[in-house]
Amino acid sequence: MTRILHISDVHFGRDREELVSPLTDRINGLAPDLVALSGDLTQRARVTQFNRAARFLDGLRAPILVVPGNHDVPLHNFFWRFVAPYRNYRRLISRDLAPSYADADVMVEGMNTVRPRSWQRGKFRPGDMNRVCAAFAGAPRGMVRIVVAHHPLEHPVGLDKDLPLGASAAVDRLSGCGMDMILTGHLHTWQAQPFPIREGHRSPLQVHAGTGLSNRNRGEANDFNLITVTPDRIVVERYAVGDAGSAFEPISTHPFRRVENGWAPGA
Repeated sequence: MTRILHISDVHFGRDREELVSPLTDRINGLAPDLVALSGDLTQRARVTQFNRAARFLDGLRAPILVVPGNHDVPLHNFFWRFVAPYRNYRRLISRDLAPSYADADVMVEGMNTVRPRSWQRGKFRPGDMNRVCAAFAGAPRGMVRIVVAHHPLEHPVGLDKDLPLGASAAVDRLSGCGMDMILTGHLHTWQAQPFPIREGHRSPLQVHAGTGLSNRNRGEANDFNLITVTPDRIVVERYAVGDAGSAFEPISTHPFRRVENGWAPGA
């Protein structure tokens, strides 16, 4: 069994400072095997904001896998956005933009979906998918295969935002090479459900975290996911802050079971 704490969009620089310590304490108290942070550590990719994000990460006791989000490259500083967009991220957070993690139960592959020159809209690149699929091909039978990326492969109905370039092809490619679940953010909206079943393809899980700390929470509570993974069962437990408080508490539990063509709701 592996317990993964999935958090996203902490946005230091536009964060709720009063939540930083409660979030740190709650994560450390849960003692996950891995913290997966799916991008947007900062609001404007400034050194001061990356320093605050680094201090937050340093305060977590679990191993950490982090990928960049579109807010982690400069928006207004066009020189650095075009010449060295990840300069501050690499220096202060991690030189690895697509890290990996594995234990006896899971293989987790990070993907960098940021497009610095377009800034907002992401992209799933064929070369990155080839790398992830090659890693998954070497995983032992029964190991749960997980991708962490900033941009989701599908959006909730009614959301007025462009999907990443290559998203439709990536759903088929990644599910076809064994992906069981993808952890994403970007939308500041929570979701956990299987992808719609496509003929001839498996149905992995798509799990969005909302925003861990940002004050731009779009009508939803600040939250994170605690995901318990076994070979045939995944349980997503959502933790969120109540209207009048600053404590992250469990508010809903969503079990999924392995089925013939992927994953389905149910214990």
